Amino acid sequence: MFGPEAAHKAALLSLRLAYPAGEPPAARPRLAIRLLGLEFPHPVGIAAGFDKNAVACDPLLRLGAGFVEVGAVTPKPQAGNPTPRLFRLVEDRAVINRMGFNNDGLSAISTRLRARAECPGIVGANLGANKDSEDRMADYVLGLRRLWGAVSFFTINVSSPNTEKLRDLQGGAALTELLTRVIAERDEMAEATESWAPVLVKLAPDLDAAAVEEAVAAMIASGVDGAIISNTTVARPDTLRSVHAAEKGGLSGAPLFEASTQILRAVAQATEGRLPLIGVGGVGDPAQAYAKIRAGASLVQLYSALVYEGPGLIMRIADGLEELLDRDGFASLADAVGADLR
Repeated sequence: MFGPEAAHKAALLSLRLAYPAGEPPAARPRLAIRLLGLEFPHPVGIAAGFDKNAVACDPLLRLGAGFVEVGAVTPKPQAGNPTPRLFRLVEDRAVINRMGFNNDGLSAISTRLRARAECPGIVGANLGANKDSEDRMADYVLGLRRLWGAVSFFTINVSSPNTEKLRDLQGGAALTELLTRVIAERDEMAEATESWAPVLVKLAPDLDAAAVEEAVAAMIASGVDGAIISNTTVARPDTLRSVHAAEKGGLSGAPLFEASTQILRAVAQATEGRLPLIGVGGVGDPAQAYAKIRAGASLVQLYSALVYEGPGLIMRIADGLEELLDRDGFASLADAVGADLR
């Protein structure tokens, strides 16, 4: 039997074989939303980590994903942490990983992304820093520069728990400096190429209220374009039943839903609608996706639930969202965003 990591690689290969060509499904008028200068056909996307090396982004789009985020990508190729490093908590509908930003590096991933430049669909890049980097902030700047023109958006990942001290970059002063450097590079590239791409920040679900305020202040001050809420958690709820519950790493899946939605709501309230938000963490059905939207997310992302439900979950959630909009009398997805905050 395959272990979790081998099974994941097999799933990516299967997607490439099953969906080698074709067009993504047409946009759904009620679910389509213009955000970050991009036209999303519907709000259900694939979170970073599922397709780390940009080998299956087009099959995922053909399958029905509204958008795909690849990576995390680091400047140099990186093997990541020792195995085993990926654990399925079947009884909890959850996953624990301590992968450690394993990826093929900027050169290989840039080549793959540029090869699909004319393909339809929204693909973003999640940027990370190498474990042994002497200047981690420079790694993010380099990632943006090298992938400019190859992706539709960039995410600054400062919230993975699996690279030592990476989360220190979420602190107010450090985050302000990092984002200021990244946005300056973005603006320089935009002027030089007469093109543009939004920059988002991915935060952890383990921030306290003061840390949320600091992060929001840094995002607003730097001119970042949006945020993804949230990454995996280092917390371990008492409800976990799996034998793997004590493994080190980031917990994702069903047990993360409440905590990630709570911090999503907190960031939405703190930003007062000034920043578009993407909700991720524990989404496994239409009701949970809708709860993220009503809590302030304009888009949602999936990863762990796909392990248990399969890729058909993407369109099942899209179908269910249309029914929920009908139930509550919303004419469009945009009308429902932040409804619980009003």
